[in-house]
Amino acid sequence: MTNMATPDMNDAVSVTMTVERGLDVLRAFRAERAPLSNAELVRRTGLSKATVSRLTSTLIRIGFLRRVAGGRQFELATGALSIGHAFLEASPVMRTAHPFMQKVADKLDLSVALAVADHLDMLYIGYRTSAKIATLRLGIGSLLPMGTTSVGRAYLYGLAPVARRTFITAIKEAAGPNARAVQKGIDAAFDDLRETGVCMSVGEYQRNAYGIALPIEVGRSRTLMTLSCGAVELELDSAAIRKRVVPELKAAAVQLTALLADIEGEP
Repeated sequence: MTNMATPDMNDAVSVTMTVERGLDVLRAFRAERAPLSNAELVRRTGLSKATVSRLTSTLIRIGFLRRVAGGRQFELATGALSIGHAFLEASPVMRTAHPFMQKVADKLDLSVALAVADHLDMLYIGYRTSAKIATLRLGIGSLLPMGTTSVGRAYLYGLAPVARRTFITAIKEAAGPNARAVQKGIDAAFDDLRETGVCMSVGEYQRNAYGIALPIEVGRSRTLMTLSCGAVELELDSAAIRKRVVPELKAAAVQLTALLADIEGEP
C-alpha cells in the first residue's frame, strides 16, 4: 500500500525545515560576536548559498538580523536578542543564579558563566563579570565549541558514559583532520577533572585567556550544566591561578547547586 503524504503534511514538514534552517543561521553567530557574510554562514551551517541568502533576507525582514553598515555582513538584531531577554526574565534559575554569580565574579575579579549544551556547542545562559578584568568577548547567548573549551569538556565529563561517547564521536567527526588533537584535549581535561575536580584551558579560545570549569546538576530535574570562570591575563601563571581560583570555584559550585536544588523545571 502506497504511503502518500497529504498537502497539509508536506506544508508542515516544509515549515519545520525552514524554521530549523533559520535557527541554524542564527546559531552560527557564536561567541566572538563578529559579523558574518553569506559565504561564512554557508560554511558554518552547511546550507546552500541560495538557502542562506533567502534565510538572511527573511531574518532581516522580521528583525532577527541586520546588515552591518557599509558592507555585506550581518549581525544579530534586536529580535534575536529579545528572545534571550525574555528567557532570562522568565527563568527562575537565572533569577537566583545571577546575583550569586556576580558576587563570585567580584570576589575573584574574573568572569563567571553558566552553560548548557546546544548541539555540539555550549550556550552561555548566565554570565557575570567583574568590572576590573579585561573582556573575554563573551556574554549571555555566546556559543563555545564543546570539544575544545574547558566549559565543553567539563560538560562531556559530567555525561553518562553512553551519551558521552555519542557526543565525542560526533565532535571528532565534525573536527575532521583535527580529530586526534581534539581527542587529546578531551583526554587531558578528563584527567584534570579526575585529579582536581576541574579542568583548565589556556589560550585555546582567546589569546592570553584562561578558563576553568566543572559540571554541576541544577534543580529538581538535575539538569547537567557547566559552571566556569575565566579572564584575560597578559602574563598567565597557571599554577598561581589554580591555587587562587579552583577552591573558590568548587565551593561556588556546591553553593549554587544548593541554591537551585528546589527549582522546578528545565532552566
